[in-house]
Amino acid sequence: MAENDMRVPVYLITGFLESGKTSFLDYTVRQDYFQIDEPTLLINTEEGEEEYDPKAMLKYGVLYADVTEQEEFTEKKLAELDRKYHPGRVVIEYNPLWSVKAFEDMKLPKGWWLMQEIVTVDASTFQIYQNNMKSLFVEMSRNADMVLFNRCTDDLPLANFRRSIKVVNPGCEIMFEDMDREVIDIFEDSVPYDLNAPVIDVEDMDYGIFYVDLRDNPKRYLGKKAHFRGRILKSKQENAPYFVPGRMAMTCCAEDTQFIGYVCEYKDSPSLPMGEWVEVTAEIQWKYMKVYKGKGPVFRALSVKPTTAPEQDLVYFS
Repeated sequence: MAENDMRVPVYLITGFLESGKTSFLDYTVRQDYFQIDEPTLLINTEEGEEEYDPKAMLKYGVLYADVTEQEEFTEKKLAELDRKYHPGRVVIEYNPLWSVKAFEDMKLPKGWWLMQEIVTVDASTFQIYQNNMKSLFVEMSRNADMVLFNRCTDDLPLANFRRSIKVVNPGCEIMFEDMDREVIDIFEDSVPYDLNAPVIDVEDMDYGIFYVDLRDNPKRYLGKKAHFRGRILKSKQENAPYFVPGRMAMTCCAEDTQFIGYVCEYKDSPSLPMGEWVEVTAEIQWKYMKVYKGKGPVFRALSVKPTTAPEQDLVYFS
């Protein structure tokens, strides 16, 4: 879409029922930073305990439309709303049971463009949804720009929640709010290994945490040495002086796994057998790699030794 055709930014707000979508939007539209000269069209697609007050919304330039039946939420219906309201911005409170991917694949009215995807999460029920509807949550968060955990309390493993999102969507912004809507600043110092050891020893069960935390907090790893076990993934480039020692991670369900790992520079990489397990001791650097299409963590191998496979191959993030 040409830049001059992108006249109506669309904000998609999704999350499970009672995850705080309505409260988040009702609060947001009243803020000074949200105000624009043109009308904002708010499209609601589900019925929850919280309801909007359309008359109160008008004071903030927000026009309201209900489309709560899935068969009515069509390209034609959105085009009708565009002609009726002529919005300068569209906000959609979206029912995730209708499939976020289905919305992403929709042809939007001319001039509309998906600018931001936000997922709201009730932190107190997150673990229940993760256990029972993980595939649906992964679909919601895979392309999200921000995931907002609300109703956070001190007894919840918020650092683990963050990691579970980051492995699916590394670039996603993740925020936490307490019961008073105050933002909580999380410092993830509670990693299960000693960051100050001469060599950071990463146990098999902690590889997922190490993988995510290294990407998120490179400064506390740069120049340090780490020891871990991984499986060899080799480059398609013949005689490439690097390989990727990594693990399989379950991002959604047993049928939805992916290989995770970072590039390891090693002069004897061409002689390594694809798929074999190795123990790696390496210095951690941060540099440009073509395979990353930018900068990222890079290991400089100090030692690569054959080893046996761990008892549990799959990686977890808590």
